[in-house]
Amino acid sequence: MEYYEAADFLFDLRRFRPKPGTESTARLLAHLENPHEGVEFVQIAGSNGKGSTARMVERSLREAGLSVGLYTSPHLEDLRERVRVDGRKIPRSAVRDYVEVVREYITERGADGESPTFFETMTAMAIWHFGREDVDVAVLEVGIGGKYDATSVVDPIASAVTSVTLEHTGILGDTEEAIARDKAHVAPADAPLVTGVSGDALEAIRDVAGEVVTVGSASAARDGEADPDVTVAYGGRANHTEAAVAVERDGWTLETNIPLLGTHQAENAGIAAALARQVTDIADDDLARGLRSAHWPGRFEVIDTAPLVILDGAHNPGACEQLGETLSTYAYDDLHLVFGAMHDKDHREMAATLPTPDSVLVAEPSLDRAEDRDVLATVFSDAGVDDVRTSTTVQGALETALADAEPDDCVVVTGSLFAVAEARSRWTAAGVPKRIRNLADARDALATANVPEAESDRSRADAVHRVVKLTVDSGQATALKTELVRLGGECALSGLQQHTEAVETVLMGTVRQFEALVATLESDADGQSSGLGDVAREIREILELDAATAAANEAASDDSDSKGPNAQVSDSTTERSDDRYPWHDRTAVMGILNVTPDSFHDGGEYDALEEALARAEAMIEAGVDVIDVGGESTRPGADPVSVEAEIDRVVPVIERIADLDVRISVDTRKAAVAEPALEAGADIVNDVSGLEDPEMRFVVADHDAGLVVMHSIDAPVVPGRDIEYDDVVEDVIDQLSERVLLAEKAGIDRDDIVVDPGIGFAKSARESFEILGRLDEFRALGCPVLFGHSHKSMFDHVGSAAGDRGPATVAASALAADRGADIVRVHDVPENVAAIRTALAAREPDRFEW
Repeated sequence: MEYYEAADFLFDLRRFRPKPGTESTARLLAHLENPHEGVEFVQIAGSNGKGSTARMVERSLREAGLSVGLYTSPHLEDLRERVRVDGRKIPRSAVRDYVEVVREYITERGADGESPTFFETMTAMAIWHFGREDVDVAVLEVGIGGKYDATSVVDPIASAVTSVTLEHTGILGDTEEAIARDKAHVAPADAPLVTGVSGDALEAIRDVAGEVVTVGSASAARDGEADPDVTVAYGGRANHTEAAVAVERDGWTLETNIPLLGTHQAENAGIAAALARQVTDIADDDLARGLRSAHWPGRFEVIDTAPLVILDGAHNPGACEQLGETLSTYAYDDLHLVFGAMHDKDHREMAATLPTPDSVLVAEPSLDRAEDRDVLATVFSDAGVDDVRTSTTVQGALETALADAEPDDCVVVTGSLFAVAEARSRWTAAGVPKRIRNLADARDALATANVPEAESDRSRADAVHRVVKLTVDSGQATALKTELVRLGGECALSGLQQHTEAVETVLMGTVRQFEALVATLESDADGQSSGLGDVAREIREILELDAATAAANEAASDDSDSKGPNAQVSDSTTERSDDRYPWHDRTAVMGILNVTPDSFHDGGEYDALEEALARAEAMIEAGVDVIDVGGESTRPGADPVSVEAEIDRVVPVIERIADLDVRISVDTRKAAVAEPALEAGADIVNDVSGLEDPEMRFVVADHDAGLVVMHSIDAPVVPGRDIEYDDVVEDVIDQLSERVLLAEKAGIDRDDIVVDPGIGFAKSARESFEILGRLDEFRALGCPVLFGHSHKSMFDHVGSAAGDRGPATVAASALAADRGADIVRVHDVPENVAAIRTALAAREPDRFEW
């Protein structure tokens, strides 16, 4: 079974209407041999805020050292987002395995008229996966209500009801008290239920749950009500994307920032803190860091500041009111609203609770439940908005709003998480260029996009010039295929083509055909409203099809017609007009200067200041471009280093070499070390943890410094850690894309962000070599690429043992330059500088001469 077949099977279950009760889920779990019996669960219900709270609980428990599963809904872009273990999406292979186990059972139940629903089957898959991964605890976001929700098949050790508003009245009841009683059934047997509910709804919860822990602002308590057990204070925005909160209970106080804005999120943070402390003995620092690291896409997510761009999945009047309150803390001129909602929502009340916009663009997200755009336009016209327009797609509406907006304006996308997901793809979709050397490469490229075997057999012989993999909506995929085939190219589509899901699309053709495709899409007015204009821009950027190089590219394309399969998509370096960093012009060499006693290759050699200075001068003499100063080893088993000790190691060295003719990087995962290092003269922060320290991105932004974001599962490396990748390159690109966006949202320019695939960090030798061979695919992220391979254990794979890996390192440096590396990070500078210069000169002898 292929992944697309498994996903199609799951999506097809949406034809069955939701039904109350846990019996169907319990029977399905029994078929799976009750995988939930060995897992502890936290269950979170609520009308609003349950997803944010679940994420905060999950992140906090991970900071406490636990392995944590997280089940949420809906997903934004990928079905697998709903099920995560320690932050990683469930692998495609696991989805296949699950469906193979349950398909016959579900089909038989369907024949009896008792098929599990989509949500029930997904809930069982999450629980099955958590049991298989042997997590310490799993956090479940309730779907609807509590008493009859599929997630209530488990017996939780801790639970919460975040809030209660009128919702799903046909199922849960037509008063807040009735809805509260239903949700209160998630209460655990041996611990008090945690809740942010007050008033009559709170009394209804007490009637069902008994003992409760109340959370809220002391000032918000109603007359006659006692103060909450856990009091929270919202300190307002700490910066453009974080808020300050304080949580207090019985003399215990925690103060931190959270990346979720709004007074209601302070309450959610208080609920999460109370739950985390019920589950485990969590240190205050771990809890504060966990809350601050709980990024939750699409929930008042500030994407940009000029203009201010905010994505918020508010889907009911209460959430829209909260959105308006939070938005009021920002200063802006005109408000441009992009709105798309489901047909079962109270649209007039949602419009009434939102701030009055200067313009509204309404659109229909790509699913059957979406409300007609003309209906929504009427709602906003009746609400008094003069400028109301419609768009066929959310992407088209967003592009129009951004084009209309001045730098001091604000653009808000809201109405549903489905609308937000389609808008967010503008910043997260990564078209991946593919290196196609032969038919086997073509087959692999098509397979990773879930192209059915018959279509793959037909298409792969055409994949010999330029190949790009995109993720677009179903309408865009069909339009791209029609137009590219008309131009003589080829296009293969994923077998997973549910109307509501993004479609993986593989485009194949000569550069000339791609130029014609882009020109057609850019000249088509309808293409702009359907979002195809964005797709054209992405293709142009991926293949570097700017007007100045079009003729040269066409000539190269003509040459490749006679020479057979083309091995590259474009030049191997990321050329930009900005010459702030040497890698914007060519592959640069970063020399490693470890001032540590225990680094794996050169520990103890340069931990004295004079030896470190001499080493730096020798590297400069050899032609190094950047010196990377590190004061803590990340090798397996390395001893942790305190902030003070790390500062004492790196800052004096940086101060001594700051005046030399070289860029300086500090290799640290601690913001408290990066700050003094940058003040001492460092230009770049090399963060091997990939921004695990929530303060790091703001420190880098405040100093207008460069940033290297590495993909890592653990830093230091955990020996024996076995991570399952479906496709190591595409999985790493997927995970890095969110980290890059996180850095951008803090104010770091994408041109100043470097991505590092993280060789040796939870990758096998085979996976490391695959990354080397496909390094140019990381250009999809739009950032320079660093390859850090020096003397690593991957070379055992080719017979180079520790202590004898220098030649293999040099060979890999040359290959990395040819494959698209903008920076290679190495210990042995002279040999690797020679390798890089040789590789560059072989490609462009007229341009590169030393």
